[in-house]
Amino acid sequence: MILFRYLLLVFLSIALLACGPVKDFTDQVSQSIVGQDPIDPPASLKEFKAKLNPKILWSAKLEGTESFEFYPGIIGEEAYAASSDGSLAKFDLKSGKSIWNIKTGEKLSGGVGVGVNEITVGTSTGVLVAYDLNAKLLWKTRLSSQILSTPTIHEGLVIVRTSDNLIHGVNVKDGLKKWTFSRVGPPLSLRSSVGVVASDGVIYAGFPGGKLAAIREDNGSLIWEINVAQPKGVTEIERASDITSVPVIDGLTIYTVAYQGKISAVDRVNARTLWSRDISSYTGLNIEGARIYVAHTGGALYSLAIESGKTYWRQGDLLNRKLTTPLGMGDYVAVGDLEGYVHFLDKETGAFLGRIQLDDDSLPVMRRMVEFETGKFLAQTRNGGLYAIAIQ
Repeated sequence: MILFRYLLLVFLSIALLACGPVKDFTDQVSQSIVGQDPIDPPASLKEFKAKLNPKILWSAKLEGTESFEFYPGIIGEEAYAASSDGSLAKFDLKSGKSIWNIKTGEKLSGGVGVGVNEITVGTSTGVLVAYDLNAKLLWKTRLSSQILSTPTIHEGLVIVRTSDNLIHGVNVKDGLKKWTFSRVGPPLSLRSSVGVVASDGVIYAGFPGGKLAAIREDNGSLIWEINVAQPKGVTEIERASDITSVPVIDGLTIYTVAYQGKISAVDRVNARTLWSRDISSYTGLNIEGARIYVAHTGGALYSLAIESGKTYWRQGDLLNRKLTTPLGMGDYVAVGDLEGYVHFLDKETGAFLGRIQLDDDSLPVMRRMVEFETGKFLAQTRNGGLYAIAIQ
């Protein structure tokens, strides 16, 4: 039945290619179900006079080519990375030296969640696995379905989302499940690796249908829920408006963006929408200082004012390149794409300053890159490549 539904969805998507927002949706269907190539070809990269010289400090290779999203976790001066073949590895951030590399014996499907004394990963069969920092297995817990998201470790809990849109609170010490949060969603939703964010005893999570929920961390009960994107259109495909990226907290405000929906700023105390704009994104937003950086579904990159959502600039030369979540780093913004390139843009103007290709096989950069020092960050590619990059 599920296979039939997916095949029907692909058929309907192909039949509706001419429609703007629907065409965006079919790109996501193509990426999640059919393969990794976009329906429209990526924009050709334009030449420019480079002002930055990004450099690969070190690289490592983990196996695995499945279409799951992975990105590394960092504790102190060490990084932890996983891949779909079950590899889990620990690296020295400065040198890239492998400290240990184990085979978990599981088909991993979610990134590495990091705590003070433990790390966690999720599997395609719905098993949550925890290790200590020396690769000793601590526990395994079976949850309701496939784990596509990176677990969040916070205040003694592992908070993990499963592909059936349930959120589970699991004791980090022994793996015992404390609570499960569920809600009724629309009949059609995107396959997504979206996780959650936690702060001040509250968990925030986006859901299909453009819903943003605040959940009590101690017992999993709902505090509030609001619509931050109203589904539009006639068909279920046109009405798909899912929050497929992790919300971002800045003080008393939480920011979120929906696919085929809006980017919104919401007061965390009273659940009041402070401002919103019609911008669609699948991979999400990043905040640095007083600026929001967001990659539009179609490939345009925006810089917005955090207080109002006003546009500072829009860079439109990366259309259909399946951009990652942008990473703001001081005077620069970095964003990866589907051919293994990382682009560096000027914070003030959005002009290109530098570019580097990480992967010789031109495979996509995973949706989230992680900064570990000023001007230095980690990126993981679709074939298990892990890269430490510095701006020079």
